[in-house]
Order: sequence, then C-alpha cells, then structure tokens
Amino acid sequence: MNRNVILTCAVTGAGDTTAKNPNVPVTPKAIAASCIEAARAGASIAHIHVRDPETGGISHSTDQFREVMERVREADADIVMNITAGGGGDWIPDATDPTRGGPGTDIQTPAERHAPVGELLPELCTLDCGSLNFGDMVYVNPAEWLREHARLVQAAGVKPELECFDLGHVWFARQLQQEGLIDGDPLYQLCLGIPWGAEADTETMLAMRNKLPVNANWAAFGIGRHQMPMVAQAVLLGGHARVGLEDNLFLEKGVLANNGQLVEKASTIIENLGARVMTPAETRAHLKLRDPVTGRIMGNSAGGDA
Repeated sequence: MNRNVILTCAVTGAGDTTAKNPNVPVTPKAIAASCIEAARAGASIAHIHVRDPETGGISHSTDQFREVMERVREADADIVMNITAGGGGDWIPDATDPTRGGPGTDIQTPAERHAPVGELLPELCTLDCGSLNFGDMVYVNPAEWLREHARLVQAAGVKPELECFDLGHVWFARQLQQEGLIDGDPLYQLCLGIPWGAEADTETMLAMRNKLPVNANWAAFGIGRHQMPMVAQAVLLGGHARVGLEDNLFLEKGVLANNGQLVEKASTIIENLGARVMTPAETRAHLKLRDPVTGRIMGNSAGGDA
C-alpha cells in the first residue's frame, strides 16, 4: 500500500450538478473559496474547472481561471493547482443531421483547450488520453489532437496529469511517453465509474494499474457512491486518491456534502489505513512540480512510494 498519499479535491467540474447540490461552486470567487476550503481541510491538490457565472454551465474563460488562481494564491492556505485542459470535447449528434453537433456539443481545438494553461502556467493540468462514450454523449479526443496537446503542455513546462477513463487510454498514454511527449515520471489519474468507461471496482483498478509504466505515479477516483471505497482501494493498491464535488455530491446517503467535508472524510479513511496525506510542499517535491512562488522545479523527497 501507499503510506504517503497525495489527495486531490476536484471542486466543481462542468456537469449539470449545480441544481442538485447548492454547495457546488459556480463563480470564480466561489470556486476559489472551495479550493481554499479544501486546502484547510488537508487536500494536497485542487483540480479546477470554471463555469459560466450566469448559467452554471461550461466555461473555458482564461480570465475566470486567472481569477480563481489569483484568489487562491492570495489566501493563507497553500495548495497545488491543477487546471483542467480537457474541456471542449463534448459531441452530441444532431437528431436530424448526425454529421453535425446538436445541442450540448462543445468542441475546442487542442490550442484552444491549452490556452488557459499556457497563459497561467499552473503546476499541473489534465491531459485526457482518449475518446469514449461518456454517458449519452461522445467525448472526442483523436490521437493526433492528443499528440498536439501533449506538445503544447510540454513546451509550457507544466506537468500533465494523464487522465485515463478506460484501459486503452493507459495504452495511449504510454505511447505518448514512448514518443518523448511526456517528461519525467508520468502522473496518471484512473477515472472510474463514468458510463461507459472503466468500472469503479477492484478488478478494473488493478488491471489499469498493472498496465502503468514502472516509473509512474498514479491516483484513482470513483464517482458517486464509489468515491470513498475507491479512495481506500487506491491507497491499498499503492496509489493516490481524489475526492470532491466534481465526482460526488453526497457525504453519505441523503446528506449533501461540501468539498471540505469530502476531504476530511477521505483523510480519515487514509489515516485509518495507517497512511497520511502529503502536504502541498511535499507533493511539489515528490512530483517535481514548479514552485508557484520561485518558479523553480522542486526536487524529489522521501515523501511517497506510489
């Protein structure tokens, strides 16, 4: 098992969840406050999307990402920042003309997806490693788009978190590494429970873990009721963990959560297993991330055996 755990809090996501839980943050101010709440609850990393402040729907605004980043950095609570770069891949065929995208389609080029990352230079950003049936839509990530996107992330000097929603995504992420498009030890995020990708169970997590490169750091999460069981399972299998309102709205059955409560519950699970949650500073050193104050790449430390 892993006794030094990096705990990510994915604070909002882009899904249609704001009407289901009033604690899902929408405005940049509220998203930043959720990041700070997660930091004070003990999270190592905050993973952020931004939303349209008027509708709560998807936004790709660099200005909104900037406001979140600035508010978090000005607070007295340290946390590693991880910006999504996986937006702009939603495809829903038009009912009358399936060659065109219908309502709900949201497609961006790799350069457009990368724009906030390239300008703001967070410590981490996501790189989703394949296409899949994502519920009732198709999430579109052609291989050449991903190669282009990986080159942009690499040129910016930001470490990518390789999000894998199915076993083939792990295969392609390894291919990116073999082609020299991923620098250093890769960081994988195994995304479990999204219909119709990888299931949130032990067998699936183990199969994906066993296909990772030997030098990989990895984490995993499950959505909904699978969130906390997958925290425990990831730690027991040697990985790191993720919680947050992007993936799950409830603290327990019938009880709506906020991000701080989910971090605290996950931290308790981790500690009860005999492990500990790594600090943001330890996380930067372990993953060799850029320090947001000095700009220096942090060195490795004795904090982790993922």
